[in-house]
Amino acid sequence: MPFGYIGQNQTKQKVKNSGVLSSFEISHLEKQGHSSGSLEFIAEDTASSVSLLDFTSIKQDQYDIHFVTYHGISGFSGSGANFSLRFFESGTLESSNVYDYAACEQKADGNKYTPQSSTGNALYLSMASLAPSEVTSGYVYIYNAGNSSKYTFINVHDLTEDNSVMAFNYGGGCLPQASTVDGFRFLSPGGQTFNGNVKIFGVKKLWVL
Repeated sequence: MPFGYIGQNQTKQKVKNSGVLSSFEISHLEKQGHSSGSLEFIAEDTASSVSLLDFTSIKQDQYDIHFVTYHGISGFSGSGANFSLRFFESGTLESSNVYDYAACEQKADGNKYTPQSSTGNALYLSMASLAPSEVTSGYVYIYNAGNSSKYTFINVHDLTEDNSVMAFNYGGGCLPQASTVDGFRFLSPGGQTFNGNVKIFGVKKLWVL
């Protein structure tokens, strides 16, 4: 038996109460904005010999989860660089040694780094120390940025050129203090400049039918 809409525009709903949705019904829901887990673009910036990229309008009040891609991060002005992430809390950058993170790296030549965990002044996205000629790309999920009662934490997957060998890095971390995160800063904590592109998306909330 079909449902009916509640409200002024009482058009007939095309979703049946059978528990199984057809492709037509899914398309109908998506057109109404009821799709789950889809991405909405928020912001983008491209670095060209800069030491940081700031995103201070991340719509943290609209999304529980942010999805970030970074591509072609390279050209570091010095050796020993790590592409990293810091958070703004209510407009103030958190740069003290409060970030907890853990990660592991698997290299294409079969070598595997022992999982590492530490506390530092940023969340490492690339575990390898990058030379000027090396490049890294990856993606990050950021959770609870706008929730002042929960920790903000991340899950990262990264592909890096490490000493001319491709390496897959995976890990996560958190800012272990409940606060409202309203901005992201991407940088190398050592102050090296870099090139590359970063995009920020919001993940739409799941609708339960």
